[in-house]
Amino acid sequence: MKDYKNYYIIKSSPEMVYKGLTNPLTIQLWSGEEADMKDEVGFEFSMFEGDIQGKILELEEGKLIVQQWYFGEQEEASIVSMKLHPKGDYTSLELRHTNIPDEDYNDLLEGWNKMYMSRLMEFYDE
Repeated sequence: MKDYKNYYIIKSSPEMVYKGLTNPLTIQLWSGEEADMKDEVGFEFSMFEGDIQGKILELEEGKLIVQQWYFGEQEEASIVSMKLHPKGDYTSLELRHTNIPDEDYNDLLEGWNKMYMSRLMEFYDE
C-alpha cells in the first residue's frame, strides 16, 4: 500500500471549490462526465463512468471533504482527504490519498494530476 500527498492552487474561493467537488452538476461541467454525488455524509458516490466509486465519510462546507475510495476487496480502507485553505483570492487544496494498492498507484497518480485536478483547475481558471 502506498500514500500520495500533493497541493494544488485553484483560482477560486474554498466555498466554490467545495461545490465543485460535491455538486454533481458542477462536477459534470469540469469533468465532462456525469457524476452520482451528494453533499451528504454516508452517500455512496460514483464518478468518471464508475472508475471512481466510494463513500463520503466527512464534510465541512468550504473546508474539508473525506471520502473512502473502493478498490475491490481491499482490507484497509483507501481514504481521500481534501482540505481547502484560503490563500488570498485562491484556494490551496491539500490532497492526501492513503492506502492505495501498489498495482494501482501509478495509474491513480496520473489520474489525480491529468484527469481530476487539472480539469478542476482549468474549470476555475476560465
